[in-house]
Amino acid sequence: MASATVPEKTPDESSKLKTFLSILRKFVGVTDIASVRFSLPAQLLEPRPNLEYWNYLDRPETFASIGKSEDELGRMLEVLRFWFTKDLKYIKGKPCKPYNSTLGEFFRCSWDVSDQVPEEANLPGVNSDHTTVDEGGDKVKICYLTEQTSHHPPVSAFYIDCPERGISARGFDQLSAKFTGTSIRVSPGQHNLGIFVNIEKRDEEYQLTHPDAHLGGLLRGALSVTVADTCYVTCPKTRTKAILQYMEEGWIGRNQNRLEGVIFRYNPDKDDITRTKDVPEGDVIAHITGSWHGKIYYTLAGSKDAHLIIDIAPLTPVTKITPPSEQQLSNESLKFWSEVTDAIVDKQFTQATKLKQDIEERQRQRATERKDEGVEWKPRFFTGAVTPLGKPELTPEGQKALQGIRTGEYGLEESTVQGA
Repeated sequence: MASATVPEKTPDESSKLKTFLSILRKFVGVTDIASVRFSLPAQLLEPRPNLEYWNYLDRPETFASIGKSEDELGRMLEVLRFWFTKDLKYIKGKPCKPYNSTLGEFFRCSWDVSDQVPEEANLPGVNSDHTTVDEGGDKVKICYLTEQTSHHPPVSAFYIDCPERGISARGFDQLSAKFTGTSIRVSPGQHNLGIFVNIEKRDEEYQLTHPDAHLGGLLRGALSVTVADTCYVTCPKTRTKAILQYMEEGWIGRNQNRLEGVIFRYNPDKDDITRTKDVPEGDVIAHITGSWHGKIYYTLAGSKDAHLIIDIAPLTPVTKITPPSEQQLSNESLKFWSEVTDAIVDKQFTQATKLKQDIEERQRQRATERKDEGVEWKPRFFTGAVTPLGKPELTPEGQKALQGIRTGEYGLEESTVQGA
């Protein structure tokens, strides 16, 4: 009995990557390895649920500050500032592989933050007399709810809400991944049409599309994320569009993490401009330059004066507020995976792998039971597994769950139908 409690040797990063690489080689030629949902041994996993790990609020105050500008360009820049800070985890830390989400699993959390950011006075249409974070801005609550709504393909829906500011966001998360032999190319899946940010008092919606990224360093034993692709931010109401071009390498081959972009007037009914060089000069409002690991600036058309949008360098991800464990449901991410997490933390990797395999087998059994009984799976908090528009809607229970996050009254009943 005593031997069962002896911690197992933790593999170093190099041996982890070698094992990971040997598993990935089995998927050479597979169009989308993300859809295969292959199972990794516990010692290769980060002890975190995917739904808890995967959110866009590493700096939630940048989300809360959206919509404060009285200027259309200022509001676009506020949206971009949120965009540049949403995934600090990949800039400040190493990439990791969390647990695969199970059908019906969900996660909820919140942040209490100031809705002021230090660079705010640099944006047009914002009163320069506003207080900054350092001087103590107003505290607001940001609520986050996400649920795994589909298993094949793996899709989760999410909803972000900042009621004091009248700002919300929603979308579907789905990744497509392909192993190239030296790196993994990660792309948004067909149901992932980006993040849709809504400013209620302006009746404005911004669609932010995701670029492809590469997970490299597999051969040299040091994982890193690089981006060399284009993404877009559009607002049909204001008829403004931003094209952001990420450039992976500099002219001497060194990774520069450079970023260039342009904000311009566009026609929502004929949105066919996809490259910065194709934007007519007369439509340009501002240019974007900088490093997505450091400082990013905007320069007004016709001017040479660069203004800071955000400095990424000093920022780190902000800690979430989660429900007390006794108020979490059995299929809530942190509780659902708690035994696996505890085993990994205690370096009981064999036990962790067994617990994880038991969960996966239970999910397969329930999928078979639903198929045999002709039962269609329906999410609890969102109205559908996916939608053609990429914009999930909350069910009455989803609205109740969101309200509970706002008030700190987390009480929800256990679901009678669970996917896992």
